[in-house]
Amino acid sequence: MQLHGWFLWFILFWVVFLVGSFAIGGFFMFRKFLKKMPKEDGKSVMDWEEHYVKESHHLWGAAEKALLEDLVSPVPELFRDVARHKIAGKIGELALSEKAPQITEELVIRGYIQATPKRDHKFLRKKLFENRIDVAPYEHLF
Repeated sequence: MQLHGWFLWFILFWVVFLVGSFAIGGFFMFRKFLKKMPKEDGKSVMDWEEHYVKESHHLWGAAEKALLEDLVSPVPELFRDVARHKIAGKIGELALSEKAPQITEELVIRGYIQATPKRDHKFLRKKLFENRIDVAPYEHLF
């Protein structure tokens, strides 16, 4: 049985597509695995995020939750929950380290900037500008 014609090209395309999909999925699974690996203190990056979110849960107000939702709205739906959790963890870390009585807009913006990768700061600035938030006080965080 010899393959030729359109069926050969279909099979070749399908093989390349599957190998590419497995490679991309494996890459993201490996990144998640590395984040779950315990550090020197026995907790992983994800464990600390979860800790800060739980410990600062009572400090959040409705306005701050709405602001966080608005700030993560440009993130694609597939990754939005992960981004929200990471940013909320950073905001919680800042609030607990500063012993803040409640989460403020200033804490949300600082945590948002610090939790966002450098490559996304251009989009971050655009979103803050759309919300009429002055970034001058936060320039040192960029």
